[in-house]
Amino acid sequence: MTKTLPLPVGLSRREFARCAAGVAALAVPALHAQSSNRIVLGQSAAFTGAAAQLGIQFHAGAKLFFDQYNAQGGSGRQRVEIAQMDDGYEPDRCAENTRKLLADDVFALFGYIGTPTSVAALPLATKAEVPFIAPFTGAMSLRQPFNRMAFHLRASYNDETELIVRNLHNLGLNRVAVFHQNDAYGKAGLDGMTLALSSRNLKPVATATVERNSVDVAAAVATINAANPQAVVQISAYKSCAAYIRAARKAGYGGSFYNVSFVGTQALADELGKDGAGVVVSQVVPNPYAGSKPISREFRDAIAEGGNKVQPNFSSMEGYLAAKLVAEGLRRAGSRVTRESLISGLESLGEQSLGGYSVSLSGRDHVASSFVELSMLTGDGKIRT
Repeated sequence: MTKTLPLPVGLSRREFARCAAGVAALAVPALHAQSSNRIVLGQSAAFTGAAAQLGIQFHAGAKLFFDQYNAQGGSGRQRVEIAQMDDGYEPDRCAENTRKLLADDVFALFGYIGTPTSVAALPLATKAEVPFIAPFTGAMSLRQPFNRMAFHLRASYNDETELIVRNLHNLGLNRVAVFHQNDAYGKAGLDGMTLALSSRNLKPVATATVERNSVDVAAAVATINAANPQAVVQISAYKSCAAYIRAARKAGYGGSFYNVSFVGTQALADELGKDGAGVVVSQVVPNPYAGSKPISREFRDAIAEGGNKVQPNFSSMEGYLAAKLVAEGLRRAGSRVTRESLISGLESLGEQSLGGYSVSLSGRDHVASSFVELSMLTGDGKIRT
C-alpha cells in the first residue's frame, strides 16, 4: 500500500549549547518540452567534482519525494520529473546548462547548487520568466533586490553567520578568522561574518581564501595560523574545508572550527572521519536523524518505503523539503497549472508548517524560512544538534 504523504500543516529555534554517499546515475538528460502528463523541473548542479555530494544528495531527497508524490497521482495526474544536468559547480557550465534547459521549455528551474552557479543562472531564468525555486545557497545577492521569479526555501548566510558569531561571543571566543572560497559564495559568507562581528564591535583577525574546486590550502593555513585566532569560520565546500582543518591542526592550530550549512555536513563528516570531532556546522533544516519533528520522521519513513536507497542527511532532507514546497505550490496553482499559477500558488502559501518546519511566503516575501541551529560532528561519522 502506498503511504499518503501528509499535507503541509511551527518550529522552535534551538540554539546550540556549550562547546563548540550515495552515488547518482548521471547521464546527460534527454530533455523534452512540457506535455499534458509531465511537469519537468530543470536542475543544473554539481554531480561530479569537489562539491558533488551536495548535488547528489539534494537531488536524491527531492526525487524521493516526487517519486512518492507521483505514485499518488502527481499534480492533477501530471507527473513531476527532474531533468538533471551536471555543472561541476562551475558558473560557465551552469549557464550553458541553464540555456539548454530553458530552450527545452522546462516548467521551472529547481535545486541549483551554490552561489556562483545560481548567480549565473538567475538572470537567465528572470529574462525567460521561468520560476527559479529552492537554490541551495543563502547568498543575499540572490534575495535582494526582490525578484518575483526567485523562491528561496532556506535561511540566508547572514542568518547562519549571526548565529555562529552569537555562539562564539557567548563562549568568549572573540578572536575569529574567516577561511573562505574566492568567489561569490565566499564573499557572501565573509560579508555575513563581517556584519555579525561588527555589530559586536569586532572584526576578523585574519582572512584567507581557497579557489573553488581546489584543496590548495597551505597559504591560507599559514596566514590564519599566524594571527592565532580562537576560532576559524569556514565558508567553502566539504573537500577544501576538510583539507584546511587537517592542515591547520598539523601546523599546530588548536582552536575551534565552524562551518555554514553549504559545506555539506555528512560529506564533511565522511571526509574527516575521527578528525571531525568537535567541528561545528550551522544547519538550515531540521535534524534528519532525530525524531523530534514530524518532518524528520516523515523523511525517514519515506526513505524506508523507497527501499532505503537514499542516505538521510541534511542535504537530502533539504531536497525533500524543497520538493514538498513545490508540490504545495502546484496544489494551490489550480487544475490548469501554468508558471504564473505556480508563482501565485507559492505566494498564497502564507504561514504554514511542513511537519514542524515553519515556512512563510507571500507576494512581497519569497524567502520561506529563517530557521537556523548549530550541530556538531562527533568524530564517528555522526552529527548531533
